[in-house]
Amino acid sequence: MATNPTHDPADPLDPADPIDPAVPARAGRREWTALAVLMLPLLLVSMDVSVLYFAIPAINADLEPTGTQQLWIFDIYAFVLAGLLMTMGSLGDRVGRRRLLLCGAAAFGAASLTAAYADSPELLIAARAVLGIGGATLMPSTLALVRTLFRDAGQRAQAIGIWSGVMVAGIALGSVLSGLLVEFFWWGSVFLVNLPAMALLLVLAPVLIPESRDPRPGRFDVLSVPLSMAAVLPVVYGLKEIAAEGVRVEYVVPLAVGLVFAALFVRRQRTAASPLISPALFRGSRGFGPAVALNLVSSFAMMGSAYYTTQYLQSVLGKSAMEAALWALLPSVLIGCAAPVATALVRRGTDRAYVVAGGFAVAACGYGLLLLADTDALWTVLAGAGVLACGAVVVGSQLTDLALGSAPAEKAGAASSLLETGQEFGGALGMAVLGSVGTAVYRHEMPSTAPDEARETLGGALAVAGHLSAPASEALTAAARSAFTSGMHVAALAGAGTLLAAAGLAAWALRAAQGAPPPDPRSSNAGGADFPRPPSRLTSA
Repeated sequence: MATNPTHDPADPLDPADPIDPAVPARAGRREWTALAVLMLPLLLVSMDVSVLYFAIPAINADLEPTGTQQLWIFDIYAFVLAGLLMTMGSLGDRVGRRRLLLCGAAAFGAASLTAAYADSPELLIAARAVLGIGGATLMPSTLALVRTLFRDAGQRAQAIGIWSGVMVAGIALGSVLSGLLVEFFWWGSVFLVNLPAMALLLVLAPVLIPESRDPRPGRFDVLSVPLSMAAVLPVVYGLKEIAAEGVRVEYVVPLAVGLVFAALFVRRQRTAASPLISPALFRGSRGFGPAVALNLVSSFAMMGSAYYTTQYLQSVLGKSAMEAALWALLPSVLIGCAAPVATALVRRGTDRAYVVAGGFAVAACGYGLLLLADTDALWTVLAGAGVLACGAVVVGSQLTDLALGSAPAEKAGAASSLLETGQEFGGALGMAVLGSVGTAVYRHEMPSTAPDEARETLGGALAVAGHLSAPASEALTAAARSAFTSGMHVAALAGAGTLLAAAGLAAWALRAAQGAPPPDPRSSNAGGADFPRPPSRLTSA
């Protein structure tokens, strides 16, 4: 491996970090306490993705939204969050990550209070949109601040492992928490739980977390903001709708429009004097680009499997929404061990490329377990979901650490936002692609004599079965559940193949990045100044 003659290999500091006297070489109690504080907004932002799963019926009864309004109540948060991640990550690099974190916490708290007491669908939609804005400031800020708080590579890897685990756990906990709160309180309580955590963050963050920003950020490229939103939002919308409704022209068109704007956004970043996302992030280390791309594949696998396991628990096994959510928590027990084990392997000298490849292989085994499931295989499906999630967390934690370690500390916000935007894309893509594969198989497997509604989706078949006589209902239900399981098998086969291909790609690409020579510090580019970088260190110190 090429070495950097200006850097002492025994120095535990990441050579990309500016020497800030406010941050010690190795994190102590103060930094780890600050990490615990940073986990509060991350947990709540990830929970808000799924917190309305059980609250929607109560909201419908109280506010009486139209069908379109109900969809916007549910989806506006994720759309705004995805659309603004890159903007907010770059803004945090310029104005200060702690400052943006505090602004986001205040906005998130105020929007939560408004949503809790909303008396109309329009006000609730607006409050959810502001929650998305707040979430878009909080997520990249927390990860960027982890990057600047932990300058020792080994400690940073541990902190990022914790960050990854909390994010995955938050999505699982959100639905269960909403079910418990709605059971005993009114639907607005699912938003009020955000207030104590945000208040605590506003009090403790100024004391425990030092400010950090890019010392030479350049002018904020305003034109890149609408371009980034025009690229992200139509693509995410199109992919989500294709997953839910199938491939239709009205969903393919926004997908194509988003891709056109994505090309324009990339061109803008390559030519602007001070781009929102500097191309130098990709030029500075050969590890950054593969880390972002492979992290997208990991999210693809996670959300693609969730599309099936959630429906399997409810519609195939016939469990209530609350029962399904509680059973779905069981795999989370394994997830908590995955990132620490991966970090320990890397710290003991195992090549990170092989750890990531192994994570993909483990996730593929999770899909393999789903291939063994029949229409009554609760434990097989839960085991498959748990193994898959463990592999994905191993991959995500290591790639996040690699990407942030490859990026300079002053660009931590932009680097974090790219990772998280890739996760949003990957999740939507996984649901769309694997969902479409399973739907095609389901329709092929269903008897041609079944009603059209029953041949579209499993939910439609169960609804039709509810209006039939007992023998006909049982026959249609059994056929639909069998067809859905067959679709899940084919989707699992496609998912496993994708993950195995990603394992091979990870072993090759990350090893190649490890052996890459350092970039020439004298180089420059039209899309923002290159930063001189040492060779990427793919194993933690």
